[in-house]
Amino acid sequence: MTPEFYDRVATALGAIRKTTDFRPTLALVAGTGLAPVLDEIETCARIPYAKIEGFARSTAPSHQGELLFGTLAGQAVVAQSGRFHLYEGWRGDDIVLPVYVLKALGARSYVVTNAAGALNPDYRVGDAVLISDHLNFTGQHPLEGPNDARLGLRFPDMSNVYDQPWSAKALKAAKPLGLALHEGVYAAVHGPEFETSAERRFLRAAGGDLVGMSTVLEAIAASHCQMATLGFSAVTNSATGGPDQQPDTLEEVLKNAAAGGAQIKRILLEMIRGGAF
Repeated sequence: MTPEFYDRVATALGAIRKTTDFRPTLALVAGTGLAPVLDEIETCARIPYAKIEGFARSTAPSHQGELLFGTLAGQAVVAQSGRFHLYEGWRGDDIVLPVYVLKALGARSYVVTNAAGALNPDYRVGDAVLISDHLNFTGQHPLEGPNDARLGLRFPDMSNVYDQPWSAKALKAAKPLGLALHEGVYAAVHGPEFETSAERRFLRAAGGDLVGMSTVLEAIAASHCQMATLGFSAVTNSATGGPDQQPDTLEEVLKNAAAGGAQIKRILLEMIRGGAF
């Protein structure tokens, strides 16, 4: 994180402040197929990424590419409707720039969601999973290079990336809703191809319960700038690497993300109404 990166954060923040002076306390990121998580926001401002200097462009299907500002169950929020991925050709610093901008806007807390394949055979399509930890198999790292102390520590602690007290509140919120919220380790890969069966078996042996192409770089950045982070995955396909695996398609992922996304939305609303954030 160089001084030039700090300047990029300041420039993006300035572009946003030309449109709104709204100060959120909670930041949300909606992943592939999970835009319905944002439907409940009472929006007061929308800013396309194209109007925020320094922001990349979302090219992934279902990623709208805009920031939403408003209230969710009374909580002041800013939400990324769509994110950036390594497979789109963006660098790690491009992907995590929004994280630091969200922090600069006033957000103290960060909730990240994604669509993921189930390495764990106990998970089913449509399940919601609370991310307990992650494995970075992307081959990239957002904090490489010189560190700017204005953004965070040179050697940040990653032993509690996904806030444990928040995770406990998420599990508690799921119970009265009658939802079976799993907990699991998310393994991030570069993409865009879906993994080979051998890769899936390897990731499972390495300790992964879920596999996807996002989230981890963002979570590292959020931890670096000291934002409490909560992560959810919506299970969209089986990814155990077994002999009966069927070919995966993007259409399948988008269709199945809706079921898990609906559960995640209910849990988030329950948490906010209960004062979790």
